[in-house]
Amino acid sequence: MLWERCRGSAGCCSWPRREGGGNWGGKELFLMPHSSAAPVCPRQVCGTWVWILVAATSVSLPLLQGWVMYVSLTSCLISLLLLLSYLLGFHRNSENWKVLDSLYHGTTAILYMSAAVLQANATINSEFGANAPLNYQLNSAASFFAFLTTFLYILHAFSIYYQ
Repeated sequence: MLWERCRGSAGCCSWPRREGGGNWGGKELFLMPHSSAAPVCPRQVCGTWVWILVAATSVSLPLLQGWVMYVSLTSCLISLLLLLSYLLGFHRNSENWKVLDSLYHGTTAILYMSAAVLQANATINSEFGANAPLNYQLNSAASFFAFLTTFLYILHAFSIYYQ
């Protein structure tokens, strides 16, 4: 299962653990906490599915679905930039790395919630349009993944805040 692969030490998104089972210097890794209920893999995979599914539909409401595309792509790019900055060691110079992580994921959760609501509206509007069955199914799946991604970002923001 994807969840087990992401949580394991040789999984797709986790870093190898140090010998003795400890973490890196007593600190969890940014964006990849092993103790968190929502590792980075499900958020990125669900966000990618939102983008793919919206791109696969014939966009009948460009303003609504344009915002969904903007939020999913922007959050993916910013997540990659934050991961890169962590890998380059910028977190060592900052005392507020957990605050940055929590604020980013909280803000992204709010943006994803707005995108999920707009995508649900686009789903309702696509029910009786041209190519209705296919577009309705794709939009329904995109709405589901948008709400799931929102939930995962909220989980991560609060897990960082309460650590």
